[in-house]
Amino acid sequence: MPGGRLTHHERQRIALGLADDLPYAEIARRLDRPTSTITREVMRNGGPAAYRADLAHRATEHRAHRRKRTAPTTATTRGARAPEQAHGRDPEAVRAYEETFTTLLMQSGLPKMMAGVLTRLYTADAGSLTAAELVQRLQVSPASVSKAITFLESQGLVRRERDQGRRERYVVDDDVWYQSMIAAARSHAQLAETARQGVQVLGRDTPAATRLENIARFVDFVGESITRAAEQAREVLYTRPESPRAADAPEAGEPPQPPGSPQPPGSP
Repeated sequence: MPGGRLTHHERQRIALGLADDLPYAEIARRLDRPTSTITREVMRNGGPAAYRADLAHRATEHRAHRRKRTAPTTATTRGARAPEQAHGRDPEAVRAYEETFTTLLMQSGLPKMMAGVLTRLYTADAGSLTAAELVQRLQVSPASVSKAITFLESQGLVRRERDQGRRERYVVDDDVWYQSMIAAARSHAQLAETARQGVQVLGRDTPAATRLENIARFVDFVGESITRAAEQAREVLYTRPESPRAADAPEAGEPPQPPGSPQPPGSP
């Protein structure tokens, strides 16, 4: 219906039309929708170059969900959908940030449910949650959480442990980002090796072989750089960020330095 909300199928057709460089008016004609509807849909979801049907549909559902939450609800409903936040955090601001982070993970290739679970684990102060806590935060079935955890565990992104009450908890380690970078470096090394196999098959000094050799050299350099940087920065994952005020404060007995004054030799 021209006046109804766009369906997921319609958004997929919009994405296909954009990929074919069709004008908004033509896409609208094929969907029996006003051109203004198509224009507004595309522009509010990244523009013609970045429009993705799945992400656009999810964003719309998120906006509709937020509108529903602004309507009067009972205390029980509010408690079920918005767990009490520690440290005086604004529940709405936290939820909006979680949606942003989840969308980012989806854009990097994670499925929706896996991205949602990983986000909740990252944003939990303890870095761990039980299945029941994930079900409450995501408002999904226990089976969905179990499937997501199985996938994330297979990728080395989470691990299981039992607390004192013998409940199973799902944990994200600070070291996950390091391991992810090392895995990326290994993937680059495999790509470089495969490219060099093509050099032998296609014949050295041919245009195609030269192209593959250059790809291999480039990927080798990037992979080595990733590994070196990850090794050098690994300790950052276990270091508490230093307070800016503490970093700028002079040591005891040392007079404060005015802005722009020269620094002692060897100082950063």
